[in-house]
Amino acid sequence: MEISAAGRLVVRISAADVGKRVSVRCLDETAVTHEKFTDTVGVLTSWDDGVLMITRRDGQRVRIPESALVAGKVVPAAPARRRGPAASYEELARIAARGWRPVESERLGEWELRAASGFTRRANSVLPLGDPGLPLDEALTAVRRWYGERGLPAYIQTATGAEGTQELLCAELETRAWTREVTAELWTGGLAPVADRPGDGVVLSREADADWLARYQRKGVSEVALRVLGSGPSVWFATVLSTTGGAPAAIGRCVVDGRWAGFAAVEVDPALRRRGLASTVMAALAQRALEEGASAAWLQVESDNAGARALYERLGFAAHHAYHHYREPDVSGPAR
Repeated sequence: MEISAAGRLVVRISAADVGKRVSVRCLDETAVTHEKFTDTVGVLTSWDDGVLMITRRDGQRVRIPESALVAGKVVPAAPARRRGPAASYEELARIAARGWRPVESERLGEWELRAASGFTRRANSVLPLGDPGLPLDEALTAVRRWYGERGLPAYIQTATGAEGTQELLCAELETRAWTREVTAELWTGGLAPVADRPGDGVVLSREADADWLARYQRKGVSEVALRVLGSGPSVWFATVLSTTGGAPAAIGRCVVDGRWAGFAAVEVDPALRRRGLASTVMAALAQRALEEGASAAWLQVESDNAGARALYERLGFAAHHAYHHYREPDVSGPAR
């Protein structure tokens, strides 16, 4: 908190700081925390009619009455990462997008509109990396028209919690009644620690064959889905066959793109979980990615997947930023 030379807390932010990352302390008027003060760190997304709105790292918006402020200051745009490979949000967003390509895309200024017959939100949403070249309301109208022509609901993928993320756009979408349906995180880590574990018994392939698809959680995969699954600069599928027949014991997918290896679809037979199969699959994929010149790794994990998060932490991964899918008003959509 900002403290004056006289030892008093000082508010050193104003409405002119909208769009900047701030740290504020305010009186806890609800007394829910049983503390006199509460602290909030995030991006100041608005300051209107005596009320501040701050978007935290996880995308949660916090409403703070100006009258409750006791201290506040602008802080660096993003905290220094303590571990893992250095990377900007934009670099990771583009890497992730190249590893999960739609079957159709179109540019709207610096936004990319993506469609794949509804197979996952990631392949059926706008990636807004920059200026759409139109006022926001006109851009959103164009987005809704483009997806409507394809019989799809309009989604926009945004991010929060790192330098260059889109807290202001999130706030604008919520003001216009777009609904946030999914929040997950993109994690990064070193590739070598993943590859150091045993990767025996894993079959690697360039294609998602019938065995692999038998374990994949989305059933009835279409040709469009197969195109998305197989998209990316260098894609590998990993399978651990079952010793009793039937669907494989475990599967995984990896996309190698320059220095980055992206892991996805790591799935294990529920009856065989907590036996190290997930880390075995990832180790085999990581070893192949190292052979292709990669050194860093990324993956996406939902905030409520405690088991996966615990595994990834043990493998040396840490959260880089949160990402969200906003749905246009009053329209339902595909699964993530």
